[in-house]
Amino acid sequence: MQALRLREDGVMRHSLRFEDYKTLAFERRGRVLTITINRPESYNSVNADLHDELSTVFTDAADDADSDVIVLTGAGKAFCAGGDMDWFQSMVDNPRRFERIGPHAKRIVYSLIDLEKPIICRLNGPAAGLGASIALLCDMIIASSRASIGDPHVKMGLVAGDGGAVIWAQLVGYARAKEYLLTGRMMPAAEMERIGLVNAVVPPEELDARVYALADELAAGARQAIRWTKTVTNIPLRDLAGQVMDACMGYEMMSNLSRDHQEAISAFREKRPPIFTGE
Repeated sequence: MQALRLREDGVMRHSLRFEDYKTLAFERRGRVLTITINRPESYNSVNADLHDELSTVFTDAADDADSDVIVLTGAGKAFCAGGDMDWFQSMVDNPRRFERIGPHAKRIVYSLIDLEKPIICRLNGPAAGLGASIALLCDMIIASSRASIGDPHVKMGLVAGDGGAVIWAQLVGYARAKEYLLTGRMMPAAEMERIGLVNAVVPPEELDARVYALADELAAGARQAIRWTKTVTNIPLRDLAGQVMDACMGYEMMSNLSRDHQEAISAFREKRPPIFTGE
């Protein structure tokens, strides 16, 4: 839902209220807009509704006239636990559903890169799969010492196609990126800080103070200078996304049809290790 607002320069702008979102929550603190992934009952795992809303929210945040800085976080104990198993199974049962999410997955990546406003990830807990990608595509990450991060697509028999191949190597280099992408291991907070994957790791009780001190500093800065500095810094990253995202989604779509992917879903539900056959 939108309301018109008259800017000081006399131009009418849309002020977005975000009332129609179901899986995301919003809170304003001055010129800082906090977006919370809000499925705590499932550790903020991604289902069809959340995936759809992630594909639009960063564009809506860009157009929001009442904010200059965005904070992205998760409700409850997790930031985002990756894909919901029922959602995964629905796309195995009906592969046409996976075809539909391809454009949305690209939109999530591009809208984060194109968002001129600085976005800070408040990494309150585990971030996996797409959750890791959206965290790492933020401009800065302040992490709780209880947080962890990883892209376990391969452990689910899937190609890491929804952003992992774009961002990991840019932050930690190809050797470390491939180690974590090809094993699907989760990285603890101490290791994230050691290799420079995040800006800072703090005790959980200090997370809000550290995040919002940074957000307030940015909100008090020169708006255009900050936004356009981010814009030019992200040009190579956007070029890279343009080079690889179609292939990423194509390969991930093919891996959705594999027996190994179905085996990973079944093993997760049955609480046993998967037995992969390479098919």
